[in-house]
Amino acid sequence: MAKAQSVARILCVRSVVPLLLCLAVAITFTVLSPSASQARTYTAMIIDGDTGETLHEYRPDHKVYPASLTKIMTLYMVFDALERGKVSLSTRMKVSKRAWGQAPSKLGLQPGETISVKDAILALVTKSANDIAVVVAEHLGGTEIKFAQMMTSEARRLGMSRTTFRNASGLPNRGQMTTARDMIKLAVALRKNYGSYYHYFATQKFRFGNRTYGNHNNLLASYYGTDGIKTGYINASGFNLVASVNRNGKRLIGVVFGGRTARTRDAQMKKLLDQAYIKLTKNGEIVVPRPRISPEDKILPADAQLLIAKRSTLREAEQPGRIDTQTVVTRLKPETGAGWGIQVGAFSDQRRAQEAVLAAARTAPDVLRLTRAAVEQQSSGTGIVYRARLLGFDGENEARAACAALKRENLACIPVNAGDAG
Repeated sequence: MAKAQSVARILCVRSVVPLLLCLAVAITFTVLSPSASQARTYTAMIIDGDTGETLHEYRPDHKVYPASLTKIMTLYMVFDALERGKVSLSTRMKVSKRAWGQAPSKLGLQPGETISVKDAILALVTKSANDIAVVVAEHLGGTEIKFAQMMTSEARRLGMSRTTFRNASGLPNRGQMTTARDMIKLAVALRKNYGSYYHYFATQKFRFGNRTYGNHNNLLASYYGTDGIKTGYINASGFNLVASVNRNGKRLIGVVFGGRTARTRDAQMKKLLDQAYIKLTKNGEIVVPRPRISPEDKILPADAQLLIAKRSTLREAEQPGRIDTQTVVTRLKPETGAGWGIQVGAFSDQRRAQEAVLAAARTAPDVLRLTRAAVEQQSSGTGIVYRARLLGFDGENEARAACAALKRENLACIPVNAGDAG
């Protein structure tokens, strides 16, 4: 668009073209400019990753520029080559002058230097390095143009009927287009066909040489259950994101195109995922990440006899696990020597207790990564009470520190001795 405007400005300033004609020329150039007519078009789609059911869509078949989401297909082609034995993770790929000359973002390797396939994968996932995308393209396809043709052919095979690739990086090209629906298809196919490589998309940091590169996918650290996959940005497309989230064994895959900033894009994706999980809640799934605790939901004392839900360990904060609380509870005697835990609420509704556990795990993953989630049921004079707990602290001080972290985020919390009856 800037180029079109400058052309119109030259016509108006350096000629005797009448004012109205100048305006007409400017308008014509603006309309024909791809960055003006198609820039930052908002589209989005969320699906159930297990069933394929569409949970949200907005203009999912409208063509947009993929930007660095292109690299998802580039990586798909790398994984295919690995599976076919054409390359190994240790295979060295040479940097050409053309690869070296790519616009940022890039690693900045010099012509003649080499990079392993594994490091190339990590550079594409985290740094979104355009130079390395070309290195991969030239190694696998001979030329980037031929590789882009291979990418497009694979897209057609996967049912991505409205996608065309012109390069391996996603740098601006008028002919490189996709849709939200097609990107969903690619994300699904990648996990289905090359699931053994999918873990690379959860990489938070990549060290290469004397530098460490962080992943641009902010949801990995800020949205509980996120395990991939890729961000993208060029001026003509806005800020884009494909995300995959797994909570309680239920996977959602989402795509957002056209964010004004990375922050607003991320916020919109989280909003859409939250809404989609709420839809699944109506079908019996645990999904709400942060409950609203009303005044009547006060923390109650424990009873000697507990009904303890099945527990699952919370994984490292970089790759949050899921909390399985769907198992039917069974009456057990209190454990002895079980150490300390925290209680984040007591509720008359089991689902609200489950949601409270999930909210705590999401809010303070560093503090709670080694704890066990438990929803404990007890009978009281007024009915059944479900206590939301996280157990496994070594001592009271650790439990109190965890509570302090949660209270700073306005979540209810008290330390409890897991070995005591109440």
